[in-house]
Amino acid sequence: MTRATEIDTGTEDLLLRVEERVATLTMNRPDRRNALSGPMMEGFRRVLPILARDSDVGCVVVTGAGRAFCAGGDVKSMDDERSAAGGETAGGPAPSIEHRIQGLLDNELAVSANLYEMLKPTLAVLPGPAAGAGLSIALACDLRIAAESAIITTAFARVGFSGDFGGSWFLTRLVGTARARELYFLADRVDAKEMERLGIVNRVVPDAALEQETRTLARRLAKGPPVAHRYMKENLNRALVVDLRACLADEAAGMIRTGMTEDNREALRAFVEKRDPVFQGR
Repeated sequence: MTRATEIDTGTEDLLLRVEERVATLTMNRPDRRNALSGPMMEGFRRVLPILARDSDVGCVVVTGAGRAFCAGGDVKSMDDERSAAGGETAGGPAPSIEHRIQGLLDNELAVSANLYEMLKPTLAVLPGPAAGAGLSIALACDLRIAAESAIITTAFARVGFSGDFGGSWFLTRLVGTARARELYFLADRVDAKEMERLGIVNRVVPDAALEQETRTLARRLAKGPPVAHRYMKENLNRALVVDLRACLADEAAGMIRTGMTEDNREALRAFVEKRDPVFQGR
């Protein structure tokens, strides 16, 4: 069995462990339900591009420490920052609105865009609540698995915010425009059973089984054909924004190119020999 490797993200707010081609990122502020922090954002910004390029990583898992996925933004810190923004800070004038907008956009791109655009499978694991931006980050992943006790809420309306980290974009595509608007405007809590019914999560499992089910699914994804996964994800992402003919052209190009790989030849041999293929990403 491959030994697990703990990798320094630059902060204790975000942990990274790699084992058997699965990279697990754990948001690690359990006392604050893993609410987002500046150091956590920097950690995501630092490691996600590295994981995207690492040929030894076949799947990226995002989860939260303790009994929550992520409560979203740290509301108390936001209130402190808002108070500071009303006047000069200790280091000089408060940041301009334009500067604050760009800062938030940079964080959104560093996390949601990187997870969505990464050309390998990403899996969000919800051991408990995912709210606000935390929900948006879960939605940015390709697949989601939730414990039976998990709940989600867009939450933004409850604190007078409009929403960030791409939640409105992801949720509209998952559940349709009418249901997405309901979830945003009302900010109701949605339990795991309803999440599965709506198609927000792919699987709901007993709390005690979440770790094992995650390990099984993540390892299965990580053992898949990396080149084919890359083309699949490109096709699936582009299918949201292109017409049928463009989609057919993309699929044709991807099929021919993946059919020229060593992985394809190995898969065909394995099929004939009635065994599992061993993919090398070539």
